[in-house]
Amino acid sequence: MFETDLSLNDLMFLAKGAGVTLAITFLAVTGGTLMGLLFGVIRAQIKPWMALPLTFVLDIFRSVPLLIQLILANAFQAIAGFGISPFVTSCIVLALYTSAYCTEIVRGAIEAVPMVTRRAARSLGLTWGQDMTQIVFPMALRVALPSWIGLTLGVMKDSALVLWLGIFELLKSSQVLITRLQEPMFILLITGAIYFMLSFPIARLGGRLERKWKEND
Repeated sequence: MFETDLSLNDLMFLAKGAGVTLAITFLAVTGGTLMGLLFGVIRAQIKPWMALPLTFVLDIFRSVPLLIQLILANAFQAIAGFGISPFVTSCIVLALYTSAYCTEIVRGAIEAVPMVTRRAARSLGLTWGQDMTQIVFPMALRVALPSWIGLTLGVMKDSALVLWLGIFELLKSSQVLITRLQEPMFILLITGAIYFMLSFPIARLGGRLERKWKEND
């Protein structure tokens, strides 16, 4: 018969780690999405050669492994004496990492809007701002949503890398319990189930919005 030493307090410890994971994911995705919107609009509206400096910086965040970014950022801020906590450092790095991918999602979605539609809007007297908010963004959102949902879920899983900075998120909490209880399979099964419960509502929300839009077409 299966027996375990896992207690209610241990489950609460995992739940607290899951809360940290959610907090990091929310802050990183929110900050990254806002920056991605700004950078994506800039990249879609100006000539490619003019966006080269921005593209180069974003390519660094896309190309360098996230773990290296986290460790270097935490080390540099400590050397510089900024006194930023590992949690804040992690959120900043993850937000920049997210913005690098979100920029391309936004740029691609904006460029997917037919230019004929945009010209028609401008011929009707709409300003650039009205064209973007009333025509482009509503149409681009449908294109961008699936990729943005995938990016959000990816950031939630990548947030596990902050354990290397000593942050007790979900995976770090599970490692502590594994070391103490010596029940790796059972604890990892519970940890995986918690990740699934955190991710599933986000994925289903995206699917529901897509179906609703198709029904309204």
